[in-house]
Amino acid sequence: MSNITLAASRPVLADRLGARSIATDIAFIAAGAALTAGAAQIVIPMWPVPITGQTFAVLFVGATLGSLRGALSMLLYIGLGVAGLPVFAEGGAGLAKVLGPTGGYMIGFVLAAALVGWLAQREWDRKVLGTIGAFLAGTVVIYAVGLPWLSVALGQLGYPNDLSATLQAGLYPFIPGDILKALIAGGLLPFAWKLVNRAK
Repeated sequence: MSNITLAASRPVLADRLGARSIATDIAFIAAGAALTAGAAQIVIPMWPVPITGQTFAVLFVGATLGSLRGALSMLLYIGLGVAGLPVFAEGGAGLAKVLGPTGGYMIGFVLAAALVGWLAQREWDRKVLGTIGAFLAGTVVIYAVGLPWLSVALGQLGYPNDLSATLQAGLYPFIPGDILKALIAGGLLPFAWKLVNRAK
């Protein structure tokens, strides 16, 4: 009888690190949530949206774990924060953080990890340009959810929430970092694949 597993039907990097089983899947999902929590503490304070390292972690987790496990890892991360563990940016926690100005980005994390994981299952992460494209696509998903949510939240707080104000608060400051993260991933992930393929 085969082991029960949440692993992607098409192998991703995590699948090269050990035998597939529900135990290893749970370990990978927990590790992805922990990585995201740690990266969230790398912060350049800004309001209403701080600059953090967590978006790189989100996309990296999706690429290495695949679509399902990547999304579950982000759901675990959010769940831990809602439960009161200080895993959000700047040690934040609680449901209020998810319902606040940055909540849409967190929801976007789940969808972005799923998308990047889906692309990784189709081997996008094995080439430089494919990896960069996957990370940029995931980033677009995060903003597609995060920016409308931010606009509503700003309006509820009495701040300007027109398109220009929303983009200034929630997009423009992050573009250089997003490009840099995609470029770093474009070098890192294909190199990791070369290493694991040599080790076979």
